[in-house]
Amino acid sequence: MTRFSELMSGQTLLPIIQADTPEQGVQIAKAMAKAGLTLVEVVLRTDASIDALKAIKEQVPELKVGAGTVINETILQQAIDAGSDFIVTPAVSPKLLSALAKCGVPVLPGVSNTGDILMALEYGFEEQKLFPASLAGGAPFVSAVSSVFRAVSFCPTGGVSESNKMDYLSLNNVFAVGGTWVAKKEWVAQENWQAITDSCIQAIK
Repeated sequence: MTRFSELMSGQTLLPIIQADTPEQGVQIAKAMAKAGLTLVEVVLRTDASIDALKAIKEQVPELKVGAGTVINETILQQAIDAGSDFIVTPAVSPKLLSALAKCGVPVLPGVSNTGDILMALEYGFEEQKLFPASLAGGAPFVSAVSSVFRAVSFCPTGGVSESNKMDYLSLNNVFAVGGTWVAKKEWVAQENWQAITDSCIQAIK
């Protein structure tokens, strides 16, 4: 199984797309690809999310496209059937981890405390998403667990911004950060795709 970090190919930003329509999703994805990003996460939080994921796969084929906010086996199957290149979850449970371990694509399970980290590790996941990072202890928490969970590396997400991303990325056990700040809702509403491209360029400097 390909590790999630290998799929990212050195990209240190996991950019998050939240789309109200498939067309909107495609425009956001194109703006991100224009900035040089090669991988994006579509969060499954709206009725149009799955269709947006499919549309991005079809119309922006250079991007690896994964599904986020996967919280049960039904959503997991929908995401896999839609062609997701990877899966991201906001939380973990034994039932969900069991399904994720068999899903056949790279997975970034969401953890928020040491119990979650250990449980995900027991199912074989050494790369995990700390979520919501800012409320789960932030960079001090990630630093503190490095000596206990030496095999685990993180992609902190939630409350990460341009101004604090290096607090995380400077840590040895962080391989990337997840970001919604590169596609702000007001830019999407205004169809200001160039602002998204510019923000992504800044974020991966």
